[in-house]
Amino acid sequence: MGFTVPSSVEDYLALGEAVYLLIHNNPSIFVTIVLASAIAALAAGYLLLLVVAHFPRAETSSEKTYLTISPSGEVTAPLPLPNTTDYLPTSAKSHDPSNPPVLISVIVPAYNESLRLPAMLAEAVDFLTAEYPASEDLSTPSGWEILIVDDGSTDDTSSAALSWIQSYQTAHHPPPPPSSLRVVTLSKNRGKGGAVTHGMRHCRGLYTIFADADGATRFSDLRDLLAKLMHLQTQPPPSPAAIAVGSRAHMVHTAAVVKRSFIRNLLMYSFHTYLGIMGISAIKDTQCGFKLFSREAAVAVFRGMYTEGWIFDVEILLRAERAGIRMVEVPVNWHEVEGTKMELVRDSVVMALDLLVLRAGYAVGIYKYGV
Repeated sequence: MGFTVPSSVEDYLALGEAVYLLIHNNPSIFVTIVLASAIAALAAGYLLLLVVAHFPRAETSSEKTYLTISPSGEVTAPLPLPNTTDYLPTSAKSHDPSNPPVLISVIVPAYNESLRLPAMLAEAVDFLTAEYPASEDLSTPSGWEILIVDDGSTDDTSSAALSWIQSYQTAHHPPPPPSSLRVVTLSKNRGKGGAVTHGMRHCRGLYTIFADADGATRFSDLRDLLAKLMHLQTQPPPSPAAIAVGSRAHMVHTAAVVKRSFIRNLLMYSFHTYLGIMGISAIKDTQCGFKLFSREAAVAVFRGMYTEGWIFDVEILLRAERAGIRMVEVPVNWHEVEGTKMELVRDSVVMALDLLVLRAGYAVGIYKYGV
């Protein structure tokens, strides 16, 4: 017997009545249909999540090297980057003696930043040189390093960084310690989160901060972040793993924020509301590009990062919270800098979708906390 498509209201009413009588007389059929529909929907959702979930590509051999300027003023041949895990007290593998540990590592993700990077580097290097000089006593880490991670730029970011290092070394006596300024070039763009993660996995610092290349945050605020982080480490029971999160939350009613465009502020408030709905409210300013990590915290968080786009800051906080890492939010001085690479509306929508995928991925086990 064939099936005729209903062609009138009466036909649809008759079909509805037949379905009702079938379910009414056979309730088990209704339960079966509901369960089958629910299972199908869950399976479809899981498969969709697998399709849209992000799994970072493997590092290339060239991405495991860096360039710097030699004491003679020449660009060096590619030199091997260390692995952060080799500097842990529990590591079975010792670090390379040519890469001694330092007190502070600074990771600067840079995508097409040849114009804004020099000013940021000048501020950072001047502060680090004065505040954290290298010591001849090798029993405790001292000194600093900066890793500029060129995120597959289409301009001359890497060349501009090396030229700046060369000029700075020539103009300052004594120059910064050898190899304290390193340029890492990713063969293909990953996204800001991917560039930060790469730097965090290949640094020598007892403490490591990532800072935006635009210099929007006053770099000397690192002093406050470090003091608060070290205080966290000593709180009972003492723990080496801790994070200090730079925050602009105290500036929400200041001219720096109020004078921004209506759409920018609207998107900011909407995003904060969305974060609250998604259960992320412990840190008021998740997106400030100025976060400091102890070595133990950096390894625990960044060894298993999945997201490489703008929403990576939120994944950092999720992973840290899940690992029981202590966090403190520290006010920083911040100002708007022209030349942002973020397209407000488009990237805000992408961030919202990425956050949904992030939360769902961890919830159903596609993403793993313990890796």
